[in-house]
Amino acid sequence: MRVYVSAPGKVTLFGEHAVVYGQPAIVASIDKRVHVYAEPRSDNAVTIEARDLRVPGVRVTYREGEVTVETDYGLVLPAISYLNKAVEITSKYLGSRHGVRLVVQSEMPVGAGLGTSAAVAVATVAAYAYSGGYELSKDEIAGLGWEVERAVQGIASPMDTSIVTYGGFMKIRYSGERIERESLGVSASLPIVLAYVEREFRTKDMVQMVRERVSKYPQLYGRIIEMIGEVVRAAERALLSYDLGELGLLMNLNHGLLDALGVSTRKLNEVVYAARSSGALGAKLTGAGGGGCVIALSLLEKIHVVEEVMRFLCGFTMRTSLGTEGVRVEAGKNLGRTALT
Repeated sequence: MRVYVSAPGKVTLFGEHAVVYGQPAIVASIDKRVHVYAEPRSDNAVTIEARDLRVPGVRVTYREGEVTVETDYGLVLPAISYLNKAVEITSKYLGSRHGVRLVVQSEMPVGAGLGTSAAVAVATVAAYAYSGGYELSKDEIAGLGWEVERAVQGIASPMDTSIVTYGGFMKIRYSGERIERESLGVSASLPIVLAYVEREFRTKDMVQMVRERVSKYPQLYGRIIEMIGEVVRAAERALLSYDLGELGLLMNLNHGLLDALGVSTRKLNEVVYAARSSGALGAKLTGAGGGGCVIALSLLEKIHVVEEVMRFLCGFTMRTSLGTEGVRVEAGKNLGRTALT
C-alpha cells in the first residue's frame, strides 16, 4: 500500500536544557512539515531518495581519498541516517521486514533546531509500518521515533518526537525512560518569526558542556536550571490566558538564563536583541544553542518590521503558526500523484 505521511517541526518555547534535569518544558508544533512517501517493493530492498533538503552548517572533510560529511547530528546526512535507522528499528519492532521505496522532503532546514530529525524519524516510522499493512498508535510512533533519534545521535530527548507526533502545545517532563506529556489547551496560535543563525557548536557539545558545569558548580548552575523550571511554570499560566506581554517578558528571562548557562552565542544574542529593539514582545534562542534558531514573539502590526530586521542580520527567516496537527497518515492508490513522486 502506498502511504504518504507528514510530521511537523517544532519550537521549544520554554525550558530547553533544564528539561534534561527533570524540569518541565513547553514545546509547540509549527506549520512547516517533513513529508515521507513510502511505496512497497516486491523485493526486500530499501531505496531512499532525499529531495529538497536544506542542510545549513555542513562541514565536508577530504582526507586520504575519503570524504566525510558532518552535520549537527553525526557524520552522515541526517535524513538518510534517520530513514535507514527508522526502517531497521520499526521492522524489528514489527517482527517483519519488507522492501520499500522512501522519498523524503522537508519544508525547513535540517539541523536548525526545529525538530527536523524527529519529524523525519516519526514520519518514516509511520510510513514504513503502514506501507507494510501495520497500523501503529501514536504512543508507539512516538516511542519508536525516540528510539531512532537515540540510535543516530547517541543521546536524545523524547521531547521532540513527542510534539511532532501529537502536535499542538505540550508541557513535557521526563526522567530516564519515564515521560509525562500534558497537552495544553491554547486557544489561539502565537505570531512568531523564526531566524536561523549558523551553528558554531553541535547539540551534543552544548548538552555536555551544561552537564559539566552543573556537575562542577551545582549550587550555581543547578539554581539556574531550577529558575528555568520556574519560568516554564509561569509561562504555562501566561500561555493559557493568552497574555502575550507576559509571555514576551518570560521569553526574555528564559533567554537570559540560557545565556548564563553558556549556550547562547554572540550572533544569537545580536539577533535576539535586534528583534526586541524592532518591536518584538520577546525573543530567545530555541533548542540547544550554539547557533540554530531564534524565535521572536510580536504583535501582528509589528511582525513585518521584526522579520525584516532579523533577516538583515542572518539572511534566513520565516513566519510560522504554532500548535498545528501532529503526524498525519494518508494511504491509497492515488498517492502516486503527490509531489513526492
